[in-house]
Amino acid sequence: MLFNFFSRLGAPFTNALIKLGFACRFLIAILRHSGSCLLRPQLTMREIWFAGVLSVLIISVSGLFVGMVLALQGYDTLQRFGASSSLGILVALSLVRELGPVVAALLFASRAGSAITAEIGLMKTTEQLSAMEMMAVNPIARVVAPRFWGGVISMPLLAAIFSAMGIFGGYLVGVHLLGLDDGSFWSQMQGAVDFRLDVMNGIIKSVFFGFAVSLIAVFEGYDALPTAEGVSRATTRTVVTSSLVILALDFILTAFMFRGV
Repeated sequence: MLFNFFSRLGAPFTNALIKLGFACRFLIAILRHSGSCLLRPQLTMREIWFAGVLSVLIISVSGLFVGMVLALQGYDTLQRFGASSSLGILVALSLVRELGPVVAALLFASRAGSAITAEIGLMKTTEQLSAMEMMAVNPIARVVAPRFWGGVISMPLLAAIFSAMGIFGGYLVGVHLLGLDDGSFWSQMQGAVDFRLDVMNGIIKSVFFGFAVSLIAVFEGYDALPTAEGVSRATTRTVVTSSLVILALDFILTAFMFRGV
């Protein structure tokens, strides 16, 4: 009885380690077969369209409203200390450093990541991947690698669009709704935002997020059980796992980036 208790207690941890090992081997296989993406760039471009361009609408609208809400909340706080003219600095730094990469990555995981998992899982369920193997076509090189690199390339661009739309939303609220000076809003923002410490760190974060979300999405789809229930569970795992990994990576990257600032 005691042995069975400890066996059940350690089984989830052991299964997680086994799955992590398979994911690492899967990543090595993707990197090894990524040369075909360079030889056939149309495959990757199609996935950039699917994962990136089709996500622009939700990214843009979400960024606009996040920037508008951030400006409203920030103005109320700054006004108490007589620093309402620094609203542009608050909006820009909050979006470029933190909210832009993180929120864009969460939206990317929810829309593009889940779609990639469902697509690969459905191909596995209908035995399209097995048919490729029988025709001597490597499914990792033909199906997985283009989707992986399409997500990695798309994520930094989507984060940049999110931040730009958020700053524009903050400008609309701060200048046209709250009556701040136009020149002061932009000049203080330009003087406070540093390219290396702020913009580049946000880009690095978005690259890490895109790498993690894309890997989780293609792995969960490739590892899904070939049933309708298996595909639905894999899609759910993609969104949940990606969200947790994004937040954990955000803390780790922020601790390293701004430790000496």
